[in-house]
Amino acid sequence: MYVVYWTEGKGELAGPRSQGFATGDMKQALNFMEALRMRQRQGDPVSFITMCSEHPDSVGLPGVAETGSDYKWKKRRL
Repeated sequence: MYVVYWTEGKGELAGPRSQGFATGDMKQALNFMEALRMRQRQGDPVSFITMCSEHPDSVGLPGVAETGSDYKWKKRRL
């Protein structure tokens, strides 16, 4: 899943906006972002255009996890 975030408006009228896209719709999300950037270049009050993704079938939990006490890791040097 992809979500495009952007801010629209100026000063106190500026507010956050977002639009979601399905996991297979990355191209549509990128095209949508480019359309926002075109509006920005034309002088519309659009800023902070960014995209975030989260795969619904991810194997692990998001974020940083602590390892268990049985985990032994060594850096190998050649």
